[in-house]
Amino acid sequence: MDPSLSEFDSFVRTRTPALLRSAYLLTGDQHLAEDLVQSALARTHRSWGRLHHSGNAEAYTRKTMYHLQVSWWRRRRVPESMPGDLPEPRGGDSGPDHAQQTSLRLTLRAALAKLSPKQRAVLVLRFFEDRTEAEAAELLGVTVGTVKSQTAKSLAKLRAVAPELAELYVLEGSTR
Repeated sequence: MDPSLSEFDSFVRTRTPALLRSAYLLTGDQHLAEDLVQSALARTHRSWGRLHHSGNAEAYTRKTMYHLQVSWWRRRRVPESMPGDLPEPRGGDSGPDHAQQTSLRLTLRAALAKLSPKQRAVLVLRFFEDRTEAEAAELLGVTVGTVKSQTAKSLAKLRAVAPELAELYVLEGSTR
């Protein structure tokens, strides 16, 4: 097997779970998330020759995901629902309160469903991906002001529709 293809295969196997989690938060649907990751990985594969030497393959793939998602939003307006399950990070946590985690996850899912796709994307980039306002703006192809206003509107809406989430760090008013 070509060493370059072997490296790409390794990249796909190790980074796909993290990419799927981000894609799920962007799309709100497990199947759409899988499609988004697959499309982004296909584009990454086409550019692999120049990416694997620079070490920017994951950044390229994530940016491609964000651009594809924004492009899909602009193309079609389809009512959204979140029927899938949120992919869980792999790891052996022992002793968490599963009932409380499930309740929190369901509450968060319902609250996120009430946001627009763009508002959800801003929250994913800012708080899940831990991006700065400038990075989020660049990735989404909007201004920093748009990111700031969408973040404020999104958090305000989340606080209104799910006040029980106020204890989360994201809703406590993280400022970066």
